[in-house]
Amino acid sequence: MPLRDVLTPHPRVLFVGINPSLRSEAVGHHFAGPGNPFWRLLHAAGITPKPLTYAEDRRLPEFQLALTNLCPRATRSASELRPEEFKLGKRRLEQKIRRLKPEWVTLVGVTLYPQLFGRSRLGGGGPGPKPDRIHGAQVFVLPNPSGLNASFPSFASKLEWFERLRDAIASSVSNSPTLRLVGLDIKTSKTHARLLGPKP
Repeated sequence: MPLRDVLTPHPRVLFVGINPSLRSEAVGHHFAGPGNPFWRLLHAAGITPKPLTYAEDRRLPEFQLALTNLCPRATRSASELRPEEFKLGKRRLEQKIRRLKPEWVTLVGVTLYPQLFGRSRLGGGGPGPKPDRIHGAQVFVLPNPSGLNASFPSFASKLEWFERLRDAIASSVSNSPTLRLVGLDIKTSKTHARLLGPKP
């Protein structure tokens, strides 16, 4: 059975993973791998006011947070996903964002950004806030919290970006012509991008 989304209307943040791990599917909860510190990072960064475990993932709406995956099928590695699964996942994600109207769409894993936007000329390839918008939602990219992430191997190296997300949420100003995110001025008139990336 596919892992259920944790959704709520108008969340502060909609977290988007690539797809569930086999462990998450087996236990029925998100980010359940023993080497994945996602839940500890949320609390350490101050995004949740109390520590949660993967077994408490359904509590995220209490804190105006939501969680989904681009592709619902669990695999050992995201490389096992088929191109048609990504295509369908993009379409479904766009529908969820249009319906839920989150303030932030936060991609959990830097490889998700080019999957959604292609090689954006504005956004760059690393973690952090992006100038793209999806149905008005601002976009932020986090490093994959997995312990296997060689680019961000330590808890501290991942926590830095979770803290930057916290600061970006706190500093965003609704209905402003200019948003100041972690020292970056983003003009709203230039932040619209196609979810499915540029046309070939």
